Amino acid sequence: MEDLIQTKRVSILKEKMMAQPRFVSIEQALLIKKTYEENEEKPVIIKRALALKNALLQLAIAVEPEERIVGNRTIGVRHGVVFPESGGSWIDREFEILPSRPQDKFNVRKADISSFKKIIRPYFKGKSLEDVIKTRYGQEIDEIAKVVKINQKDHAQGHICPSCTKWLQYGPGELKQQAIAKLENATGKQYDFYQSVILVMEGAQAFIMRYHDLLVEKAKQEIDAADKANMLEVAVICKNLSMKPPGSFHEAVQSIWFLFVILHMESNASSFSPGRMDSFLYPYYKKDIESGKIDKQTALEIIECIWLKFNQIVYLRNSHSAKYFAGFPIGFNIAIGGQDENGNDFSNELSFLFLKAQEHLGLPQPNLSVRLHKGTNELLLKEAIKVVAKGSGMPQFFNDEAIISSMMNLGVSEKDARDYAIVGCVELTTQGNNLGWSDAAMFNLNKVLELTLNNGKCLLNGKDIGPDFGKLMDYNTFEDLEDAFAKNINYFIEKMIPACEQVEKAHIDILPSPFLSAVIDNCLEKGMDVTAGGAVYNLSGIQMIQIANLADSLAAIKLLVYEEKRILKEELLNALQCNFEGYEVIRTMLLKRAPKYGNDIAYVDELGAKWAEFFSEKLSHYTNYRGGRYHTGMYTVSAHVPMGENVGASADGRYATTPLADGGMSPVYGRDIAGPTAVLKSVSLLDNHLTTNGGLLNMKFLPEFFKTETNIDKFTKFLRAFVDLEIPHIQFNVLRKEDLLAAQRDPEKYRSLTVRVAGYTAYFTELAGELQNEIIARTSYGDL
Repeated sequence: MEDLIQTKRVSILKEKMMAQPRFVSIEQALLIKKTYEENEEKPVIIKRALALKNALLQLAIAVEPEERIVGNRTIGVRHGVVFPESGGSWIDREFEILPSRPQDKFNVRKADISSFKKIIRPYFKGKSLEDVIKTRYGQEIDEIAKVVKINQKDHAQGHICPSCTKWLQYGPGELKQQAIAKLENATGKQYDFYQSVILVMEGAQAFIMRYHDLLVEKAKQEIDAADKANMLEVAVICKNLSMKPPGSFHEAVQSIWFLFVILHMESNASSFSPGRMDSFLYPYYKKDIESGKIDKQTALEIIECIWLKFNQIVYLRNSHSAKYFAGFPIGFNIAIGGQDENGNDFSNELSFLFLKAQEHLGLPQPNLSVRLHKGTNELLLKEAIKVVAKGSGMPQFFNDEAIISSMMNLGVSEKDARDYAIVGCVELTTQGNNLGWSDAAMFNLNKVLELTLNNGKCLLNGKDIGPDFGKLMDYNTFEDLEDAFAKNINYFIEKMIPACEQVEKAHIDILPSPFLSAVIDNCLEKGMDVTAGGAVYNLSGIQMIQIANLADSLAAIKLLVYEEKRILKEELLNALQCNFEGYEVIRTMLLKRAPKYGNDIAYVDELGAKWAEFFSEKLSHYTNYRGGRYHTGMYTVSAHVPMGENVGASADGRYATTPLADGGMSPVYGRDIAGPTAVLKSVSLLDNHLTTNGGLLNMKFLPEFFKTETNIDKFTKFLRAFVDLEIPHIQFNVLRKEDLLAAQRDPEKYRSLTVRVAGYTAYFTELAGELQNEIIARTSYGDL
């Protein structure tokens, strides 16, 4: 693979992409409004299908002469698409400030603002997902918002891995025929479902054929002979795919991209992920390589072309959510390596070509993941490490030894568990048969502890936001405090569950998704939309925020207040209420005298594990609206910053409103002073059933570490230890603090600098200042 290069074609396409400005687009919103208006009396699922079909038939499309992979949902790249049936109120409030808001800025056109406010918004006011949830349950959601962030309230549910194998096997034409066959004996809602699938597949066929027609027309005007030939070649591929399944590697890759473009056109959601592409694309690659139709360099160019396309779709979030999911993390997660269905080591030439594409491009998408296990071959592991050393924050690593058995304990079959993939950041999923709803809510355990210490009152504003089970002085023993803490957790869980149910019900009522359902196993067989429970697995994932701060706070209280009595209860509570102003000595004691999570100290690590277990066990007694299980995850995206803004001063010595620990399983930055191996040992105390929804461990290394083969070997052993300790996930930033500071001073010079935020990579200069500062402050390791 060392002789493979990034071609001039790819370089040109990358430069064109990076040069394009990012705008808001209302083109599809206008089509959606017109479709709904013309079909008022029809069922929602039919209106949704017709709206998608009309978009597929009418949205403006464009191609570049150099593109080997074509297709997008807007003419411009990285455009934020307005979807009025999911979220309209926040757009109405924020349209004018999108170019100037702190995080995830978009350019806007005055004419679009006018059209939205005069044409689109009046029709959907009160009807959108956002408005319906607010009417049905908005007050209850707001009441718990300082502790629980309920997600998916103003956009469709993504976080799903469609059946790419089914799409490749059948294509839109055959899927349409399957729905037609089912329609004959269907009645009621099943009839509407199959009719909606037929409509969207007709639209998909026409959409793909439109690219054939455009390419042929553009080729007539093209002067460059090579580009002309390329356009005509891709045109033939599009024509073939409009009628039948792919037969070549190039066709298969193009087919996969059309699948994801259309999924985004239907749902405008984040984290639709391809899954194990080195597995399902390999038969096409192998056949073409053996026949001489392509060579490795040609295959790499095709791969790098779809890599570029993965960077051309972003998601437009409201200002509040943009702080929680900063840097446009659209979440096209691709997993390579791991085990096959028999438990044997799996990798192939595509695994290495995907790594090479990431090495060449260094872009935020796709979110490349490597599955490791005890039998992972040394060559794949070292190649992955060398790509990590390049500094793009990818690939990240997942541990089969930790994940497969925990997924089976969740009720997943052994076959599906061995074939697991990742969606979005670090969320675990089966492929093609699972609506995991992996980002249902985030639960701030540190805010709950704050309320437990302070009579249920918020330290930031003094308001009663929780039950009054007492204050710190009322708890005679540490066990009394823990009892009150447990009661508070139970209280907020019991408030959270019906809120999650209301969101799921609203999705069923407002946003059925027939195209997505057609590529999820069991939906076509049952005649049931995926939002209504048509998938094989129907899970809901809740994130625990943030175990490191919680463990550090509880350890400090237990040791310094109850055991050693170095700090009086009244002193500590007063210090927290005053944000340590006038109590600097107490803050120093909290920081320096108490043990900290991440240093292989059982005293504190076990406290974190204990309360994660408590939360997970309590949650396991509930089922979601689709009849599936709730389970837990430990990742934050970028929520550790805004969720920290909701928390007053804490007993770990943290100032009010400052960020919580990053990641999910990671220590608080700067407190992991015993080195990276100690971090692994601390994290290993967290049982893997706690992270079946995904766990995230962040680490930062200096680039100099990877300069020698000796250190590469050391890092290989470090990752082998990670596997042996059965920790589910780990990822790395490889960069210098000085470079990040320079990027803050001169952002234009560092536009292409990417960093690992949480379970995803983003452009550093596109992050808000507070998040940039938090990344800079993370501990950097220079050795193992």
